[in-house]
Amino acid sequence: MGKTIAEKILSIHAGRDLKAGDFAICKIDFCFGQDGTSGIIVDRFRALGIEKAFDNNKFAIVIDHSAPSPNMGVSAVHKKLRDFSREKGLKLYDIGCGVCHQVIPEQGHVLPGDLVLGADSHTCTYGALGALSTGVGSTDLAISLACGQNWFKVPQSIKIIVNGRLPKGVYSKDLILHVIGDLKADGATYQSVEFYGSCIENLSMDARFTICNMGVEMGAKFCVIPADKKTFAWVAGRNTMRKPVPQYADKDAAYTLVKEYDASRIGPQVAKPHTVDHNARIEDVQGKHIDEAVLGTCTNGRLEDLEIAAGILKGKKVHKDVRFIVAPASRDIYLAAIKKGILNVLIEAGASVVTPGCGPCVGTHNGVPSVGEVVVSTANRNFKGRMGNPESFIYLASPATVAASAIEGCLTDPRKYGK
Repeated sequence: MGKTIAEKILSIHAGRDLKAGDFAICKIDFCFGQDGTSGIIVDRFRALGIEKAFDNNKFAIVIDHSAPSPNMGVSAVHKKLRDFSREKGLKLYDIGCGVCHQVIPEQGHVLPGDLVLGADSHTCTYGALGALSTGVGSTDLAISLACGQNWFKVPQSIKIIVNGRLPKGVYSKDLILHVIGDLKADGATYQSVEFYGSCIENLSMDARFTICNMGVEMGAKFCVIPADKKTFAWVAGRNTMRKPVPQYADKDAAYTLVKEYDASRIGPQVAKPHTVDHNARIEDVQGKHIDEAVLGTCTNGRLEDLEIAAGILKGKKVHKDVRFIVAPASRDIYLAAIKKGILNVLIEAGASVVTPGCGPCVGTHNGVPSVGEVVVSTANRNFKGRMGNPESFIYLASPATVAASAIEGCLTDPRKYGK
């Protein structure tokens, strides 16, 4: 029997042949934490009594969840992280650098075939590069920081095939919301999900990051798109220390489930409060009043996402009753959006652009809604209280749907603004 991508990458990093269900200690290629989880990483690392990290080039802390700090308590945590990074000679991406799930691959820390751990649940994002990446707890991450290894149970795998082309006004966010709505939040629990098909092959790298970012929302341990020419072009020059070692599933690899989708039959989707798998067609919810629109996050804060929204908002104005918040996923994206005139369009339309980071998504600052208010967001989660208020309501949608909704003050089909 052949092997899946997960079985191959974990076998290589364990130094022995593995199959689904096996347990193994595997070497990791990179690990990181963010400011919401790294305080515990520091405490647990110190408790181990170890003075040095296993490799200073294979770990980083990203300050993104509360950046800049919104209060004294968070400021103390940030200082703790800065002091630890300085003391140990470790990489720190401070406020303004961006969201960890954009910064880590953008700065060349992940290559096809890698095994990556992050103290954040959306670490599965890097599967867009043909890597195995997953979120772990802070204690597990501290152990990896100390010894460069961790334990894994080799997951079974699901194969998802998406053929055809997405219609105009329909994007990768709509596709993944449709898949999650079909498989449900527990449909891929502790499995590795592999994406294939002509639709996936035609997606940009930005769009592929969106797909893999949301793998954990269907319970996946890993979510991976096999590396191809687009992948290699994206990583080229970002990491000059190592070469990619991509892995591909064998033709006779075993899957617990194979699902096929026709992209041409998918329309704009939304996830209704308060679960990501509570999905609906835009036609079924359009007209729902909104108070706030958020464009950004590690799911849809990339340049392509900002450009899509700007294409809809150009020459138009955000509805007078809507707060439109834009958070680029990184400083590099912020600068690129300035150079291309994208931010000019969004600001002229009425957007408030905030520091690259996670604030609006995780509810630490930069857009906490009030009681009873309704938000449409490009984020990856809409759980009760996710944005800082358990008595607000969050709808998830594509950048196009968010932009169109911001104009009209209610959930709106973006296809009406298509050229």
